[in-house]
Amino acid sequence: MRTKSAIVVGLAAAAALATATVTTAATATAAPAHHETRRSCPQLDKNLPWAGDNRARLQKMIDERGTCSGNRGPRPVAAFDWDNTVVKNDITDATLAWALKHDKILRPAHWRDTNAWLTPAAEAALTTACGTSVPVGRPLPTSKNTACTDEIFEIREKSQTMAGEAAFAGDWNHRRTVPAYGWIPQLFAGHTPAALTSFARQARAEQLAAPVGTKQTVGTHTIAGYIRYYDQQKDLIRTLKAAGFDVYIVSASSEPIAEAWSSGVGLDRKHTIGIRSITEHGRLTTALKGCGGVETGRGDALPYMDGKRCMINQEIFKIKDAKAWQQQDFSHRIALGAGDADTDVTFVNDATGAHVAINRNKSELMCRAYDDADGRWVANPMFIDPMPRKSGTYPCSTTGATAADGTKVPVRRADGSVIPDQADKAF
Repeated sequence: MRTKSAIVVGLAAAAALATATVTTAATATAAPAHHETRRSCPQLDKNLPWAGDNRARLQKMIDERGTCSGNRGPRPVAAFDWDNTVVKNDITDATLAWALKHDKILRPAHWRDTNAWLTPAAEAALTTACGTSVPVGRPLPTSKNTACTDEIFEIREKSQTMAGEAAFAGDWNHRRTVPAYGWIPQLFAGHTPAALTSFARQARAEQLAAPVGTKQTVGTHTIAGYIRYYDQQKDLIRTLKAAGFDVYIVSASSEPIAEAWSSGVGLDRKHTIGIRSITEHGRLTTALKGCGGVETGRGDALPYMDGKRCMINQEIFKIKDAKAWQQQDFSHRIALGAGDADTDVTFVNDATGAHVAINRNKSELMCRAYDDADGRWVANPMFIDPMPRKSGTYPCSTTGATAADGTKVPVRRADGSVIPDQADKAF
């Protein structure tokens, strides 16, 4: 028979054991909850290859700035260029090629009416090649008229006529616009925006169905005949959205064309920014919307180079007038910017969390990427058919950047210092 003290000791031991059991159970329950939270943080697909430690660096930025950071402020913003950034090859080229093969360009009264910078030489070449027998506003038979198709595509591709004469001349800000980019939506004047989106969707179906490496002939021009979404970029956009980022496309394509493609990465029209045409009676005109106080009209302010910053500031952060051209404070800048060319360099450089540079050997972008002034540049080769390593170095210290007047100048950091020439590393 146990004594009273033994009973007390036994009860105390039992209580201690019960407490330990409960504590252990609670700990065991709490630990999986903690790990579950970590597992639920949106993760980039580890089966999709990125160069070096780029995936880890992007994941770190997503974790720091997204929902897993506990940030309760405004949603961080990510902005992507489209052509050769989210997809391989060019959706504008694909749409124009499809339109030329299906007689979708309507004859203008005068070719000079399509673009304010179009030269007399270009107008003469287009008039001669395309003729005047088709009534104004009716489709040109470009599917059969190789000469007309060639002139249009040569001007699109090289800003010159088939005879080698300049197609555009005059003054424009070379960091805000390029006439050949504005000319494509202007060529579709007379169609509805929905019709242009329909053309782009039909081109999209053909391009996605064609095997990788396919070429197509447009007149006598040979161009890429396939387009593919980059799986890595689709995954990055998916992960950013899941982590609470507000994700946009900012493209120098006509907006109705970009809208035909952006849904493929889960983005709607509201999150697709491109060249915006003025409509009249529901139809596209040759007038293009301006930005940052630059008037609407001939296309002096496109989503091109500094113009992409302007569109992001104006359309996403609601900054108006001339201030939209300026780099904003940290809270009014994108967290992630992604591009592949000098046309993207300003907005990609504005990003505060990660600057993604898809390497197509474009000097100003890659000079900034390889200089990596803030340690947040992520340079990656193209995910399909990457370019070979650039021979020599990028001329960062001399002619790597383009000034507003079109001259080539050194690439400078924010403090004014010149970036030294850089060797190619992401290839």
